[in-house]
Amino acid sequence: MKKISMMLGALLVAASANAEGYQVNTLSARQLGMGHVGVAMKLGAESGYFNPAGMAFMDKTVDISAGMTATMPTCTASAPDGKEWETDNKVSTPLYVYSAFRVYDNLKVGISINTPYGSSINWTKDWAGAELSQRVSLKTYSVQPTVAWRITDRIAVGAGLMIAWGSVDLDKGLVCGESVDMLLKAMGSDYRFGGITPASVNLKGTAKVALGYNIGVMADVTKELTLGASFRSKVMAKVKAGEARVSYANEIAEQILESKIGLINSANFKAEMPMPYTLTLGASYKFSNKLQLAFDAQLTGWKAYKTLDIEFLNERLSGFNQNLKKNYHNAWAYRLGVQYALTNRLDVRAGIAYDRTPVDDNYYNPETPGKDKLSPSIGISFRPSKNLSIDVACAYISNVGDGKKSYTYEDLIKKQMASQGIEMPYIKTFTARYSPIAWCPSIGIGYSF
Repeated sequence: MKKISMMLGALLVAASANAEGYQVNTLSARQLGMGHVGVAMKLGAESGYFNPAGMAFMDKTVDISAGMTATMPTCTASAPDGKEWETDNKVSTPLYVYSAFRVYDNLKVGISINTPYGSSINWTKDWAGAELSQRVSLKTYSVQPTVAWRITDRIAVGAGLMIAWGSVDLDKGLVCGESVDMLLKAMGSDYRFGGITPASVNLKGTAKVALGYNIGVMADVTKELTLGASFRSKVMAKVKAGEARVSYANEIAEQILESKIGLINSANFKAEMPMPYTLTLGASYKFSNKLQLAFDAQLTGWKAYKTLDIEFLNERLSGFNQNLKKNYHNAWAYRLGVQYALTNRLDVRAGIAYDRTPVDDNYYNPETPGKDKLSPSIGISFRPSKNLSIDVACAYISNVGDGKKSYTYEDLIKKQMASQGIEMPYIKTFTARYSPIAWCPSIGIGYSF
């Protein structure tokens, strides 16, 4: 059960921690083409996400923007002996809808709906690291009502209430074929599992509604230069009754293992995890009415992940409650983008982003294949009419540096044998070189009047 607790801890971290990997940075097709900058840009309704103060400069009565991104990630893991495994991931589709409305010339209100965190990774059931991760599916949602006030012609402030919730669904191998084969041999059986995972666990949890806030300020220093800052607070996501379910490779596995791990079935747990704060600072500069350059620097407060506490609701399992060390560190992301109005109806964009990983090398898990990421992007906006805009962009995300990492964990069966006085080393280390990449094509539509 201790191993199950460790799995749950990894699950919750996967749900929120990978700033450079699974924090969704595709929440605007327009801005994705510029490296996803925007804290110092006047984006109308989309400023509700990037910097609520920017919404105050909107010169329209109504502005609406919506879109989606087809995120197509792939990760390869190469073992020291040359063996390779590749994920079989489904396409995930982060969505966004932004709207803003003029109350007075200097007062705007709006509402944003988006998916700020989300991931989908499938290492398949029987790969070598199945005890660490087989499959993860994460979905989070956020609704943010926002108000923005232009104090003077050049200075504005804004604030929004973040209402967030989500769910996560994860599969992990409980025991490896090697250890179960050892038991079969001791029992005199000729059956062997080999590379098949004899037993796996499915872990599901729903994070209830949690609240946070988003505040921002924007100022025109000159007609050409604009500065902006935005702060999104930490949000505590609480899982009150997650559930574990065990599945077996076949009847032989069930007969051997049910007495050892059957208690896990229907075991409930509760836990808390912080979705860390983000502080974004930036500047934009208009060289002319056609050409604009923008830069963002974002700090994410991953240092909040020192430990993760797991508590089982069943009193018989209270001895297995865990305080899991994570030791994440704060991480910066840097984004640079340029936009050029090629014609009155067509804008072209390009950008690049560099995201630092918060993951400590000593706590590196395939569920969260975090690496420093470099992401170039391009995009266009076409306006078939004065009020309508069609936005298209594409980003390519690749890792930077050596991806060789290790993760140390306990073999469940061997640990049980060691607890019975049998001399048996049960600490295992999985080492691989990870190469995560992703293609992110995005499309959006905007309408204003």
